[in-house]
Amino acid sequence: MRKNLLYMRIRPSSARLQRQRLVTAAVTNSVAGTAAIPTALARHRPTFTKVGGPHCGTPAPAAAPVPAPAPGALSSTPTAPTGRVRALAPAPHRRIQKPCILSTISVGSSLLPAQAHDYYKTTRASSLLTPRKREPHASAPARVSNYTKFSSPPSRNPHSLQVQLLPSQRPGLLRSFSTSPSTMAAIKLDGTAIAKSIRVKLAAEVVEKQKLNPQYQPSLKIIQVGDRSDSSTYVRMKLKAAQEANISCELLHYPESITEAELLANLHILNNDAKVTGILVQLPLPKHVNEYAVTSAVADEKDVDGFGTTNIGELAKKGGHPYFIPCTPKGVMVLLEKAGVDLQGKDAVVLGRSDIVGSPVSYLLKNADATVTTCHSKTKNLEEKLKRADILVAAIGKPNFVKGDWLKPGVVVIDVGTNYIPDASKKSGQRLVGDVDYESASQVASYITPVPGGVGPMTVAMLLQNVVDATTLYFDRQKQRHIVPLPLKLQNPVPSDIEVSRAQAPKQITRVAEEVGIAPHELEPYGASKAKVDLSLLKRLEHRRNGKYVVVTGITPTPLGEGKSTTTMGLAQALGAHLGRLTFANVRQPSQGPTFGIKGGAAGGGYSQVIPMDEFNMHLTGDIHAVTAANNLLAAAIETRIFHENTQKDGPLYKRLVPTKNGKRAFAPVMFRRLKKLGIDKTDPNELTEDEIHRFARLDIDPDTITWRRVLDVNDRHLRGITVGVAPTEKGQTRNTGFDISVASECMAILAMSTSLPDMRERLGRMVVATSRSGDPVTCDDLGAGGALTALMKDAIKPNLMQSLEGTPVFVHAGPFANISIGNSSILADKMALKLAGTELDEDHGSKAGFVVTEAGFDFTMGGERFFNIKCRASGLVPDVVVVVATVRALKVHGGGPPIAPGAPLDPVYKEENVEVLRKGCVNLKKHIENARAYGCPVVVAVNKFSTDTDAEVAVIREEAIAAGAEDAILANHWAEGGKGAVDLANGVIAASEKPKNFKLLYEVEGGSVQERMEAICKKMYGAAAVEFSELAQKKVDTYTKQGFSNLPICVAKTQYSLSHDPDLKGAPTGFTVPIRDVRMAAGAGYLYALAADIQTIPGLPTAPGYLNVDVDTETGEIQGLF
Repeated sequence: MRKNLLYMRIRPSSARLQRQRLVTAAVTNSVAGTAAIPTALARHRPTFTKVGGPHCGTPAPAAAPVPAPAPGALSSTPTAPTGRVRALAPAPHRRIQKPCILSTISVGSSLLPAQAHDYYKTTRASSLLTPRKREPHASAPARVSNYTKFSSPPSRNPHSLQVQLLPSQRPGLLRSFSTSPSTMAAIKLDGTAIAKSIRVKLAAEVVEKQKLNPQYQPSLKIIQVGDRSDSSTYVRMKLKAAQEANISCELLHYPESITEAELLANLHILNNDAKVTGILVQLPLPKHVNEYAVTSAVADEKDVDGFGTTNIGELAKKGGHPYFIPCTPKGVMVLLEKAGVDLQGKDAVVLGRSDIVGSPVSYLLKNADATVTTCHSKTKNLEEKLKRADILVAAIGKPNFVKGDWLKPGVVVIDVGTNYIPDASKKSGQRLVGDVDYESASQVASYITPVPGGVGPMTVAMLLQNVVDATTLYFDRQKQRHIVPLPLKLQNPVPSDIEVSRAQAPKQITRVAEEVGIAPHELEPYGASKAKVDLSLLKRLEHRRNGKYVVVTGITPTPLGEGKSTTTMGLAQALGAHLGRLTFANVRQPSQGPTFGIKGGAAGGGYSQVIPMDEFNMHLTGDIHAVTAANNLLAAAIETRIFHENTQKDGPLYKRLVPTKNGKRAFAPVMFRRLKKLGIDKTDPNELTEDEIHRFARLDIDPDTITWRRVLDVNDRHLRGITVGVAPTEKGQTRNTGFDISVASECMAILAMSTSLPDMRERLGRMVVATSRSGDPVTCDDLGAGGALTALMKDAIKPNLMQSLEGTPVFVHAGPFANISIGNSSILADKMALKLAGTELDEDHGSKAGFVVTEAGFDFTMGGERFFNIKCRASGLVPDVVVVVATVRALKVHGGGPPIAPGAPLDPVYKEENVEVLRKGCVNLKKHIENARAYGCPVVVAVNKFSTDTDAEVAVIREEAIAAGAEDAILANHWAEGGKGAVDLANGVIAASEKPKNFKLLYEVEGGSVQERMEAICKKMYGAAAVEFSELAQKKVDTYTKQGFSNLPICVAKTQYSLSHDPDLKGAPTGFTVPIRDVRMAAGAGYLYALAADIQTIPGLPTAPGYLNVDVDTETGEIQGLF
């Protein structure tokens, strides 16, 4: 049995609503399956009393006879002024299909949810409700009192519906309504109230998300061109609404004269600004600006107005996925949702086909399964089509165009029109109306939006919703970095490195960048497989926590190498492609000297390498060439300055240095650095005294102290010693000098050590190239070349992005020579990778943090020691794990095995099991583990597997490594199996990265002497008993100390084939003396480097160099023969 109860509360009129009355009606229906109104609604319940009715179980009070109503309709006969509220029943067994009260639906500050509509449609109005008896008002006996309190309804009924009635002819009187077409009245959908509730909700949402991530801040930029008053009004509304919703909103107001190109340029900047999450172009734009070009230029993910090509196109597709829905159409759909309109199968008519409202609304209605008819100015039989509409959306810009008698009874009317018509009663002389004649349509429709106060406020609210959604989307995407691995097709035996590389088709580098979270504007592609990454990324991600940091080093190697680069790549592939941890491999750019010499390429090997390996090993993006050009420009500057100072007096020299141009004389900007150094605070060149001119113009370089040498990226032994200035034009100013290999240049070391472009500029400027005859250091900025060198290297400072064989990201940047320089890739590449692999503040760092696997050149005592004492000291970064790569072959060498030479056959001891020799050689491994643990970081040994290794030999290495303090020693077969072969190693590294660290450096630079720091390295790291300085070395140390450079860290350049300075001393020798024959300074890079024994700074080529095998397939253009 159905039971229908109706509860009411009558409130007094307010000043704004005047004679309107608030009536709260709650309908209870015990029919199974009736949807419940959300609990939030119950909080707004007033108190009620149950009044008797025919189905309530309580006799109803006697009432005067009422004429029977027409079938299916409520009687319109007014009730007598008795103080009763009378609701009359329709004909038996007929349901009311539409509500019959013109009202504003709201509960608190929110519109009633959709379920309320279902109650209206299914409830029989068969109850007679009578208020509590009380004394009538003195002046109006029939008027309901200002406030009548009713007792509570039954507890089983939590639902209440608050409606706002139209005033009757007599204020305060309630009247009954009819559902007949001539007298039906509509529920007014209050867009203002709904919009306000949305702003409140958005404001709270922003606050909650900022608690989790302080970086979360919705930011809207509104572009307005010109001074149209209507546009300015709309903008002010948006600014005010944004403030209420906790959205940062800024107006960018441009003059009407702005060109389209200028506007597009400004849009481009906003598109690339990560702090801007939404962009709105206020329309219309001036006629000379193409609106389509401008709106289409807004980035899709910031197109909060939803009018861009992608968003509109996706919206028009069935099952499309636009970033954003245009604001007004979205507001229309929210109003329909709030009205509880079930669109499925309904006939919807959209009046108007504009790109702003009509067309997008039709797409939305169609996607909601409505049957949509779009009408426009050419539509025939318009009234007939409107008569069939269950839903009407009017957006044609014609005031009061649609009449009530054109509409189907019970239609839902959404009036988007905004039209001004004359109205003498208004101060402005006009008033705003919609496209629908409200007075007549409201008597036919079931729901209707007013104008103003309907769709308009919703448009702004939806804009704000889109901005918040855009911000959430941005931050969600920052956390959705996912690598799609490239599958490997393993072969046995493993083909050559270049064949393996050639067999794998790399991803487009733009896709790699997208997967790791590099924005398009931060990427500068160099072809399809490599790109530079702009340093602005570091600013965008500065709030992120760093990923895990792993440095790969090795034991003392053989001339064949022990696979340190291969292990770096294999470990990165295992972590990234097999264990799902975003991982970067950071490696140095190889020099062309070794590539065409003995060693070959440095891309890794087998199924663990960087691809394409030919591009990696050759020019890449030209960074080494930029270093070469910068280095040699400075060398030329030194020679020419000496020449001109020797051939001119002070006056002419100064005039040529600071010439008069266009009648004015001015210092070049770089010259102010030298003036400051000299303590001259003058800015006018004409004001310098003769003494100041002399000091400024003459560097007075002592040619015998010049340390700067020219460089080439090739192994050329005949350039180790040359004489310059032998041409007759140089007037006998000859000098003995030489060449270094390009990667040995201090410019390359600076590229590796710089933390920003300004930092690189300062470092280049303070490079010391010589000493003056008075003993002062002469710098690059003294020569005025610092700015020019920076210009040559400004692109080189950007790290290069490539990929591994399995599609994981690789940064290739800088290549300082491991023999005489730091032997590590750049600080900037490491910092960039650590941020990309890091976590947002609202992510779980332990489970989400990725890894950065970087490589240090040669063994731990060389690349590893410099990594800690020079690179980490400058970067402030601390590794989580040290990986030491070991091989059975190399350890057998250190255990007394015969020497290994490139090209010579291996002795049988290296092909057969020999545990005794191996165990003796493990002393070298144990020393490297001891050295690494001295810095307070966990150590994992990676045993790089060779096909001749036996289980017993691997067990010996693991036993000795753990005894020496390593966390574990793990066999890895990544050369033959790629990342799959290094999964165990990767798991070991992950476990070690969670261990506590007690980081410390080997020595301090403040206090103590240069000699003491060198002794600390040689004794603690190498096992030496003493350090011996040559007369030249001691003289250099004394000079640097006098010049104020005694507090720099130390780099010892020595052989890589022994822990000592002597390549013949294998194992872990002790008791030897390290001879320091020379000490040079890299003031810009920030260290002193000592040369132990005979170290060549430019290698030579062997009898059968690598270039003999290199050629190009002239049909395909592919490089052949690299290894």
